[in-house]
Formats: sequence, C-alpha cells, structure tokens
Amino acid sequence: MAHSQIRLKILPSVRCLFDKLVQVKVDGLAPFKPVELRSKLVDDRGMIFKASASYKADETGRVDVSRAPSLGGSYTGVEPMGLFWAMSPDTSHSKLLKKNVLSPILVEIAAVSQETGELLISETVERGFMTEGMRRVPVQEGRIRGVLFIPPGKGPFPGIVDLYTLGGGLSEPRASLLANKGFAVLALAYYGYQDLPKMPSKLDLEYFEEAVTFLKNQPEVKGPGVGIISISHSGALALSMSSFLNGITATVCINGCIGNTAFPLHYKDIVIPPLPAVTKNVKITDSGLFCIHDFIPGPTLEKNQASLIPIERASSHFLFAVSEDDQNWNSALFAQHAAATLRNHGKEESCQVVTYPKAGHFLEVPHMPFCPSGFHAVVRNTVVFGGEPKAHSEAQLDLWERVQAFFKSHLDK
Repeated sequence: MAHSQIRLKILPSVRCLFDKLVQVKVDGLAPFKPVELRSKLVDDRGMIFKASASYKADETGRVDVSRAPSLGGSYTGVEPMGLFWAMSPDTSHSKLLKKNVLSPILVEIAAVSQETGELLISETVERGFMTEGMRRVPVQEGRIRGVLFIPPGKGPFPGIVDLYTLGGGLSEPRASLLANKGFAVLALAYYGYQDLPKMPSKLDLEYFEEAVTFLKNQPEVKGPGVGIISISHSGALALSMSSFLNGITATVCINGCIGNTAFPLHYKDIVIPPLPAVTKNVKITDSGLFCIHDFIPGPTLEKNQASLIPIERASSHFLFAVSEDDQNWNSALFAQHAAATLRNHGKEESCQVVTYPKAGHFLEVPHMPFCPSGFHAVVRNTVVFGGEPKAHSEAQLDLWERVQAFFKSHLDK
C-alpha cells in the first residue's frame, strides 16, 4: 500500500489549548493491520517525554483513538488522550517543565508499522497556553514579582492569585490556562525568581498581602474579593492568606498542609514556625527512592500547635483537593483536620473536600504527563510522589472542572 494513502488527522485542529481534548485518527491503513502510535515532546529543559500504544486497524483501515482500544504499550483500553497523559520522561524522575507560555508545547504524533518498524506518517500538534487576545503582563511592582494574565474581551474579570510549589521560580501554565476561562490570574513568585531571595530564611505574609492589593487594584479585576489557587507547600500559604488577609473569597488547596512548613512565616508581630521534620520517618523504597509521607508530623500534636494555620479566622470558601496516594505527605489527614476545624467553628458550609483514589501528589492541569517521582527541594533527594497514571490523569481532568466551577460560584457574583 502506498503511504500517500495514509492520513493522520488531529481533530478539531493541530493547534489547540493544552487542556483541550483532541481526536487522533489514522486512515488509509490496510484493514486489520497492527500499527503503533507514538507521541513525543521536548520540554523547555530539553527533556524528552514519550508514549506509545499498539492498535489494530478496523475493516476500513482506520484507527480512531477515541473509540479503539490500545492493545499494549504505555496504556491499554480506550483512552482518547492516552498519547498525551501517558508520556513518561526518557530521564527518570523528571517533571515536565514549561517556562515560556508564549510558545506552545509541540507534540509529535507518529504512526509506525508494527510489522516492519517503518514510519508511515507523522504530524505535530501545537498545545498552546494563551488564547488569541490574552495579555501576559510581567509584574515588577514594589516587591511583587510575577506575571499577570488578562483574558481577552471586556472585563472586569474575577481575580485569582496562583501560587505554585516549593522550589522557587515561577510557573505559568496553570495561571495562563485559567485565564482562558475568564479569570484575571496573577502567577506569583515568592523566592528564587529575578531579584527575590534565592533561598529565604523566612516568608513574609505582607509580601502576599501586597500581591492581593495589587491584583484588586487592577482595572481589569472585578472585586471585591479574589481567589487563591495553591498546591503542595503553597497550600499553607494560601490558608494563611485566607486566615489573616482581607478580601480572600475562594481558596483552592491542592494536596497542601494545614501547618506551616519549610520556612518561618511572619505577619506583622505574628510568627508561625515551620513544623519540625521527623527525619527518622523517612523510608527508602525498594527502588532506592525516598518516601517522605510521614516526614512532616501531624500538626494536631500538642507540641506542634504553634505551626497550625488558624483557618477558623478565615471568611473564605475552601476547596481541598486530596490525592489518596499522595506520598509527599499525608494530605488526606490535613484536609480532614481543616474540614473538622471549620465545622467546629460553624463554617461547614464554606468547605468542600474532594478525594481522588490512586492519584499522586502533583495534581496539575489536564493531560499533563504523570510525575511519579522527582527531586525534593527540602529533602535534597529524589522522592516518590505516588499515584497511578490513569487514575491520576482522570483526577486532573475532574479537578480542573471543579476548580473553575468553584471560582465562578464564589468570585463571579
């Protein structure tokens, strides 16, 4: 069969936003012939991520990934986006890095003959982060460092502060994709970025207060309240902002801790010390990785009360997202404690907890490749993050819809 007859289609388009579903189809194959589909991308660090899956063409010589089951490879069964979320890095323990959201992530999709290993056809998909007309505004205002994403169209828009995880720097993918949904989003750095301290000795909540004030003062931002989205270490920062600062209406805490960790947190004359790590609780897995699930003790212990964030002070609504197989720390226990605290203070209506079985620590935007392990900035070693790829991917998809609905219901008044 001439290869000119073979067509690879990416529907609705080879250019789309990163969080969008696409349909991968191959036409013009020999009926019932086996074919391998492969995906590959190179991230901003030069790391290569790949997935592959075996399919069998139907009687018309077609493979439609949204309908046909994968018979083997990186995933099995009918998985419309399997070629994207099932990608894994060539270099173990690497997390996909996307620094510059002005350019898309390029994913090469190829069809290869399983009988001969010959490349039949390939196509490149552009997975972008910014819709046409969106503005990306670098922020250097007073002490504040970050990037503000403003949606296209006539504002004002509900405002959100996006806090990322431990390790410093700035992460823009989630903030930019949220802005596509009609929110003005400030991706806020708090260390290890531009002229901010490389490794701070403390974190100053007044810095975050300045950021909230800055966001509220933007003409494109609708008040009176703003939201916060956080993950991992920044969860306690989000809870602290909600507890001490005015005007936080909606707070998303993804696999966070209800106690302060890593750095002392200062606000005016208040100091919240970090929870003391329990080194003897670190375990080594069979594969030689660190498991730090119990590295941070339960903040509810009497001796750790000073590190607990006083969320009962908050007037925000809360969405706690919990991965049941989070091996970074016991986020399920932390969220349960937070919900109980709010309930005991008559604020049960302001808190919802959603749990995801078999999901790991880094719940990201939809279709982001699963990250089961990586380098940990505090432990200074490679740790396991937990989770199973398919369940984790489904959790990311579900949480993304919940986050948007949560912010719309509490900010878009």
